[in-house]
Amino acid sequence: MAKGLSVQRVVKVSINLAPKAVGTRNFGALLIVGASPVIDVKERIRKYTGLTGVVEDFGTDTPEYFAANLFFSQSPQPSVLYVGRWAKTDTAGQLNGAFLSAEQRDMAAFTPITNGAFKIDIDGTSKSVTGLDFSAQTNLNGVATIINAKLGSGAALVWDGVYNRFVVTSATAGTASKIGYATAGASGTDISAILGLTSDLASVPVDGVDKETLVNCWADMLNQNADWYGGLTADTGATDSDHMAVAELIEGTDESQSRIYSITTQDPKTLVATNESDIASRLKALARKRTFVQFSSSSPYAAASLYGRAFTVNFKANKSTITLKFKQEPGIVAETLTETQASALEAKNCNVFVNYANDTAIIEEGVMSNGYFFDEVHGCDWLQNETQTRCWNLLYTSKTKVPQTDAGTNMLVNQIEAACEAGVNNGLLAPGVWNSDGFGQIESGTTLPKGYYVYAPPVATQAQSDREARKSVPIQVAAKLAGAVHFVDVQIDVNR
Repeated sequence: MAKGLSVQRVVKVSINLAPKAVGTRNFGALLIVGASPVIDVKERIRKYTGLTGVVEDFGTDTPEYFAANLFFSQSPQPSVLYVGRWAKTDTAGQLNGAFLSAEQRDMAAFTPITNGAFKIDIDGTSKSVTGLDFSAQTNLNGVATIINAKLGSGAALVWDGVYNRFVVTSATAGTASKIGYATAGASGTDISAILGLTSDLASVPVDGVDKETLVNCWADMLNQNADWYGGLTADTGATDSDHMAVAELIEGTDESQSRIYSITTQDPKTLVATNESDIASRLKALARKRTFVQFSSSSPYAAASLYGRAFTVNFKANKSTITLKFKQEPGIVAETLTETQASALEAKNCNVFVNYANDTAIIEEGVMSNGYFFDEVHGCDWLQNETQTRCWNLLYTSKTKVPQTDAGTNMLVNQIEAACEAGVNNGLLAPGVWNSDGFGQIESGTTLPKGYYVYAPPVATQAQSDREARKSVPIQVAAKLAGAVHFVDVQIDVNR
């Protein structure tokens, strides 16, 4: 080290690294909830980026797989899927062992053991397992078989080859169902550690829980640390009442964490115009904005395909927004309907993938239960989040402050206009005539040449109480949706 006075006496330099700006939400992520006992109730939810991971965990004969396959079968393909666990019935206590490395999985670590032993708590009672002889075993499934023969009927141990771990599950279910950590036995060769089931190796034990309602499951999914936007229940045992309760829950979600929910109905009464007991009619009567219904006689998971197409939209890209009408549903058999049946579905705001007489099949109409178009709700949720995030980041990343002045207000207005401009770029917004009540410099009938108009009054007009509370002036935005053409009426006059 050089001797002498510190350079800091003359030249003092310090660096302040600005905080990272908050990212916007992912409006292309679907959450599928099912009752298959793959994800435990403590883990609750898993993220997947393709169908391969779902197959590894759920196989190819589960509701979660069927729905995920439809979601990922769309072209272009969506990129994010979550799968959550519904405790439809009482669940069993479970202990997930540690991940075992290739060396730890080598049978050379097990075959020398001829008198293995360990103790483990099952439903609150200590169980001693002794006399374990692995000398003739050739794989870890065989090791699990030997242990189960000694473990008895109170619990079962399996080798999970996907996650390379041993898993112990109680034979009982409900809140009294528990599995503790493994410890050394009173005699014999201790194998608790090589099984990865000790307290310093295994995951935290998962206690059993009593069955829950579907709406309580979805209420917990809202609190999970997962950035999902669309929801779907992959379980044919869910009743209309279950779905209605979830739709009510989703409708009331915080606007900053908006979600939507879908239901596939196979109820033939949905095709009858005079029937009002089907779920599409009931949701329409309640004007549910955040739930949509699709009728499909061939698949109880058809709505997953509709999600797959809608969730490929990249709101950051140019001209990327779509309407769902005229789109395809790979993996779904198109319905052949009469004009009366199609009109009944349309009147009930129920979507369908339907055949037309020109040898094409399309989704129609792409609407929520209250009649709003799916793409409008989807796009407006994105615009809300884009605007909110831009304003937050302005306040959050400022090294000093955003002053409570007209200049400070203009900084906020610039961020809001940037969000609206992004909406114009992706095709959500477009120039048009404002047909609602006016404010600022616009009235009903005023053309919005940019597709939007942002108005903020002078700070001098602000109430003193608001100024003392450090609130900004109220900022109003007029935004014109670009819409989409769904019907065409052409008249051709021919003159000889």
